[in-house]
Amino acid sequence: MKPAAAGVFALVLATIAGPVGQARAETFVEQNAEFRMQLDFVVPDAALRKFLPSGWEPNIATSGPAKDCNLRLIFIDRVDITAADGQPTGSSRLVYLAAPVKQSGSSTAGQMIIAGLTTEAKDAPGPFGNYEVATSHRMERSVSDGAGKGTMMEEHWEFAAASGERLEVHLTYERGPARKGGGEVKFFKPTDPGFYQIFKTEQGLDIMRNATVPVRDRVKTFSYKAAGGRLGPLFDGSERVVSIDSFHWYNRGVYLP
Repeated sequence: MKPAAAGVFALVLATIAGPVGQARAETFVEQNAEFRMQLDFVVPDAALRKFLPSGWEPNIATSGPAKDCNLRLIFIDRVDITAADGQPTGSSRLVYLAAPVKQSGSSTAGQMIIAGLTTEAKDAPGPFGNYEVATSHRMERSVSDGAGKGTMMEEHWEFAAASGERLEVHLTYERGPARKGGGEVKFFKPTDPGFYQIFKTEQGLDIMRNATVPVRDRVKTFSYKAAGGRLGPLFDGSERVVSIDSFHWYNRGVYLP
């Protein structure tokens, strides 16, 4: 890889993973092996701030692959979930909205999950107090590999709740090589930011379309829907997609401080 390109992908991985913290006593909660599809958005600032607690604000990158992004829509296939005692606890599907945030006037930063829909009733309202149960859901992923055409992926994700909230994405794309990365980041609860979980991740990231970094656009078809209930003001038609990312693999350890 050329030095410039290597620098771009190093910045990509560091931006998504978040800052690495110092060693400290923590409580292990669970380990997840996941596949993820992530859309980075620019949504109306005023609407987003209504989801954040007093004393917190968006933490928006001014350069690099996450430039201008203030909200991420992340579709997750939790393929395997392992409890703290090492026992498997099943699998589930989930979609949530995560905002990069910082505490005003301090160095405390991370992400804040402001809403989510889950396929499992036992996972609602979840650790951040805002997951709703999806009354209908669909996840389909298929792969085809033809001579000279590359590896083509087709994905359909749909989640809908009784509240009227709906989150979905449909796309086909040429799969590329994933870049290994990872890190550690805090995820805060909006109604009580004194509570947070620490995600420690290892991941394989494939950036398929980005508004800032020089990657080849490999997305062939793409559509999404985000609407209903509390989500309407965030997705009023003025939002912009600034990155489409596939995580071929995403290993996530969840800890409490």
